[in-house]
Parts: sequence; structure tokens; C-alpha cells
Amino acid sequence: MILAIMGILLVLSFVGFVVYAMKGGNLTVGFFVQTIIWTLIYCLGIPFGVSKPYDIITETFAQPALNYGPTIIQIILGAWFGRVLVDTGIASSISYRTAKIGEKSPVLCTIAVALVTCLIFTSAYGVGSAIAIGVILFPIMGRIGVPKRVAVPVFTLSIGAAMWINSVLFVQFAAFYQSYDSPDGQKVEWGTHYLSFGIPAMIVQMLGVIIFILIHSKAIKNGTPYEVGNPEERGKAVEYPEVPVWTYIMPIVPVALSLILKWNAVPALLLATILTFLFTGHMKSFKGFVKILNGTATTAIGDIGPLIVMLLILQFFQHSAVTVMKVFSGVLTPIIPNNMAVLAVAFCVLAPLALFRGPLELYGAGSAVISIFMATGMFNSWFLFALLVVPSMTCISACITQSWNTWATGYMELEPKTFLKMGVPVYWLCTFPIMGLAALLLF
Repeated sequence: MILAIMGILLVLSFVGFVVYAMKGGNLTVGFFVQTIIWTLIYCLGIPFGVSKPYDIITETFAQPALNYGPTIIQIILGAWFGRVLVDTGIASSISYRTAKIGEKSPVLCTIAVALVTCLIFTSAYGVGSAIAIGVILFPIMGRIGVPKRVAVPVFTLSIGAAMWINSVLFVQFAAFYQSYDSPDGQKVEWGTHYLSFGIPAMIVQMLGVIIFILIHSKAIKNGTPYEVGNPEERGKAVEYPEVPVWTYIMPIVPVALSLILKWNAVPALLLATILTFLFTGHMKSFKGFVKILNGTATTAIGDIGPLIVMLLILQFFQHSAVTVMKVFSGVLTPIIPNNMAVLAVAFCVLAPLALFRGPLELYGAGSAVISIFMATGMFNSWFLFALLVVPSMTCISACITQSWNTWATGYMELEPKTFLKMGVPVYWLCTFPIMGLAALLLF
């Protein structure tokens, strides 16, 4: 009887959370409320006196956050390095020079813009960095006549492709799997195993972007130049910062150190940050170095402050979700297909359900879905990672609820429905080969 009541309450709360997430509700609040609800539901099934309230509070609201500390450090250092790339001028210099070289051929220039965007965001992260680069690249695409309906998806899809090897986003998704005990003992963590899949996944998505550009090449060639951005700034000559050309490799340094030298993300990001300051001449004077160090750190941490709070609360939610779902593992196991190929194909076919924070988006209702799969204990951690992360990660490229996508459509005055119409087919088609790569290289 108690189990039936718990089941009904779980279903009702799950449906409520899905609706709340898909309507754009604040996820930090949603995760916290759901944690409390599911913890209370779990307590219904515990015989009185078996577990003290103090133990439940410690296990749910203390230990998961304390265990997550090392990951928070990676996020902070990753965000800081991304801000350093922007503030030292490397990101904008790459953007200006590349676009200038390709302006004689609009299609090649558009492809170059896509590749440069991807390069920058392998390390840069966040809406602040997207704005800093977008205000450079969108006017360039406007001047060569790239239609807005093409320019915006090119920019956002290229950022999304870079996210496959961006350590800041990786550790965020890995947070959903911290509390899972995989049958094979493996843990989802940053390193060569993941990058052996992440790099090919990035390449596949960028090929999708290039094909998208080539499909619309006629519209690009025949496009009418236009101006974007602040009317007061239009037409003014823009100067890009002078930095050594060889510093353009800095965005990929952390990934190279992790892949080639097997470095942990923390020292890799820290060394890359110091070298960027050094190579761009910001360590010539102690006073100047301290100023830019403090400035970039303050901006970076400010950008990710709300994200860190949400990730900590997410740890509470994941622990409560996995714990309460284990009570129903005997019921769930016969229902969920155990054929990994069938599940992988099904999740690719249903990938658009990740849109609007739906049931296949981990930063939405998908956070509850993955808890159900974890409760069965049937699948290894890397399979479950790919199952939800592939549709979630590709969806970042074309979902209007993603912060930098919202900014891009607003800045370019593009209708959201047009953005979705152009971008969703590209990301949806990319999920199939990327999931195939995951099957070959990841799980």
C-alpha cells in the first residue's frame, strides 16, 4: 500500500516538474523543490526509527555538495580561461583576421566564421563570451550578405559543436552521473577516454554546419548586405587588438594537454591561462598583470555564480532522485528495454523532445528521466551519459531557451520560429552519427 502511494506521488510530482521545466520555470528553484518532495516521498517508505532525520539531511544536502567541490574548481578555472581569451584580445583578433581574409568569397567567409567560432568556444563559455564574439562576427556576416536566417544558426551551431570538448560544459553534464554506481565500476570523468569521442563528435557537428552553409550558398552569394547592432555604432571602422598570430592556438591548449600529456583539467586550464597572459604582453608590469587578473576572475566568477548554485542544488536533486527510484527498481527493470541499440536509436529519433527543456534535456525534465534509468542499475555510466547527453548537447545549438541563442536571435532581430525551423533539422540529423560514435568510442 505504501509503495503504491509513493508511486502515485512520484508520478504526479514528475509530471509537475516536466510541465514546470518545459514552461521555462527557474531550474534552480525547480530542482530544490523537487529534492524536498522526493526526499519526503522516500521517507514514507522507511520504517520509523530506521534512519534518523539527521542522516537523511546529511546524505542528501551535505555530502553531495562537498563531494562536488573539485568539479566546481574545474568550472571556475574553465570560465576564467574563457574570459581571459576574450579580454586579452585573442578571441576578437582571431575573428577579425579570419573574416577579413575570407570577405572576397561570402561562402568561404561564412565557413571560416563557423570554424573560428568553434575554435574559440572549445575553451570560452557562457553568454558573456558569446556576446563578445557575436558582436564582432554578426556584423561581418551582415556586410557580406549572409541572410539572418542562416547567420544565426551558423553561429549557434558552431558554438554547440565546440561544447563537445569544452570542459566547463562537460563537467556540468557529468554532475548528473556523480551519484550513479555503474555495474562496471566506471565513472563519467574528463580525460582521454571522453575526448576520444568528444573530438570526433565536434567534427561531425561542424561538418553538419558546413553542409548547412553549402545548402544555402546561393542565398549567401545573392544576399543583400545589411547592418546589425547599435545604430550609433554602425559604419564605424573597428580595430582589432594586435596579438601575435601564434597565440591563436591558445584556445586548444587545455584540450591538448589533457589529450597528449594526460593532464587533469585543473592544471591544464591554469597553465593555459598563465601562458595567455604572458604571450599577450599582460605580464610586462606587475600592476597591469594584477589588474587584468582580478578583472577577468571577477567577471568570470560573476558570470557563473548562478550556475554554480544550480549545480550544487542539482547534486541534492540527483541524490534524492536516485535514492527514491531505487525503491522501485524491481518494478522499473522489466519495463525498460535492456537493448542498448534500441534505446540509442529511439533517443535519437525522439531528440527534438530535448527542446524547451523537455524530457530529453538534462537541464530540464531529462534530469528526472535519467534518474529512472539509473534506478534500474542495468546500464554502464558511459551509455547513460551518451543516451541523454547527445540529445541535450546537440539541442544546445538550436533551442531558444539557451541563453546565447536567445541573445543571438534578439541581436539579429530574427523570429524564434525561423531560428528553430532552420537549426533544429541540423542538430536533429547530427544526433544519429554522434550517437553512433558514442557506441563505437565511448560505451
